Amino acid sequence: MKLKVIIHHAEEGGYWAEIPAIAGCATQGDTFSELLQNIYEAVEACLSVDIETPDTEYTEILEIAV
Repeated sequence: MKLKVIIHHAEEGGYWAEIPAIAGCATQGDTFSELLQNIYEAVEACLSVDIETPDTEYTEILEIAV
């Protein structure tokens, strides 16, 4: 999967980045190397979904967008 990332220089120093394809997914880093590592971690965290199985006698079909 390829995602576009917008990288900004932070006013207080370092960088911050946003991933427009994933609403609310953003991260920061003091160096470009740290930012790059944090981008991978942020994307993984933003795309993680934990779905609990409902305690019911029937099965529901769920449709989610990621």
